[in-house]
Amino acid sequence: MSISPLAWVAGNSVVEPGVVLGAHVTIGPYCVITAGVVIGEGTVIASHSVITGLTTIGRNNTFGQYASIGEVNQDLKYAGEPTTLVIGDRNHVGKHATFHRGTVQGISSTIVGSDNHFLNNVHIGHDCVVGDRTRIGDNSGLAGHVELADGVEIGFMCAIHQFCMLGMAAKIIDQSAVVQDVPPFVIASGNRAAPAGINEAAKAFLALELYQQLLILQLYERFYHQALSIDEVKATLKAGESDYPIITVYNEFFARSARGIIR
Repeated sequence: MSISPLAWVAGNSVVEPGVVLGAHVTIGPYCVITAGVVIGEGTVIASHSVITGLTTIGRNNTFGQYASIGEVNQDLKYAGEPTTLVIGDRNHVGKHATFHRGTVQGISSTIVGSDNHFLNNVHIGHDCVVGDRTRIGDNSGLAGHVELADGVEIGFMCAIHQFCMLGMAAKIIDQSAVVQDVPPFVIASGNRAAPAGINEAAKAFLALELYQQLLILQLYERFYHQALSIDEVKATLKAGESDYPIITVYNEFFARSARGIIR
């Protein structure tokens, strides 16, 4: 066990031998932290939370009451292999959140980046990869192997099907079910989710030069309003690759998309 003398653990919480707690970590009442967990400096764990498995948590995160972090995943093929959950820095995790560690059939790890905001009852399934600065609303969940790029926004009571990819700054409207990949900057809505415009309010969109913003709007028009095929859209991207840096984001997305694109 390695617990910083500057960490604080409630007297009625259980911290097993083998846990590492950094400086200024706070463990609230009635928590259980099992061997193999590493919690970075300044992270706060609220009461009645359980953190288990080979879970590594970075600095200055906050976890609400009754969080279950690093628990055994829900994949029936899992047979106790030493898979991991890795969480970055400055994330806010609401009450009753459930984050599961990975599987050897996937990437052996569930990975969450930094500066994310997850509200109450959010579920992150096994082998998910979540980027930075994402937001997930109350009672929403990611099934296994889901990937969220930086800046993705997911509303409340949403479900994201396993193996789906959500591109940079994509936005999912409340109470939507996503069963295919959502391209960068696209707003998706409904059950099952369909395209509903471009997320022009996204910070990543507003940070672009006007000519790149116009390109994104043109790509949406061609793909959804002119009903061009994916191959035709890819050809359009290839033609402008040297002139528009944002095209790299789209090329990487289309190259990895496997479930098909929402139409």
